[in-house]
Amino acid sequence: MGKFSSSQNEATFQIKEEQLDIAKKWIQTGDVKIHREILSEKKNFTVPVEREELVIEKKSTEAEPVQIIRIPISEEKVEFSKHKVILEDVSIYKQQIDDIKHIEETLKKEKPKVKISGSPSVINKLSKG
Repeated sequence: MGKFSSSQNEATFQIKEEQLDIAKKWIQTGDVKIHREILSEKKNFTVPVEREELVIEKKSTEAEPVQIIRIPISEEKVEFSKHKVILEDVSIYKQQIDDIKHIEETLKKEKPKVKISGSPSVINKLSKG
């Protein structure tokens, strides 16, 4: 602080106050990796099939049982193929969202103050007004 003495004719002070400097910067708050995950699932299907057989029945006398001969001629064979179908379209994009942040900070301010010691007489008082 300055001190006024008899060897000085004046004292000069710089009165200061704090002001807030506000800056914004981008920081990374997360990381996203995008991929498709393939899940395997076993499924069971029941498909009815037919076949044709040539049947030969031999009937003899009453004492002997009936003799049956079966000869397979043709049958249905199950064939399958797999194909993909679209379940849904997924869009992934960045979106900028505007938000407002409230900042509360205490700032200091200097005021000039004169401390008088002894008993000097004040000639002029400044009045506000």
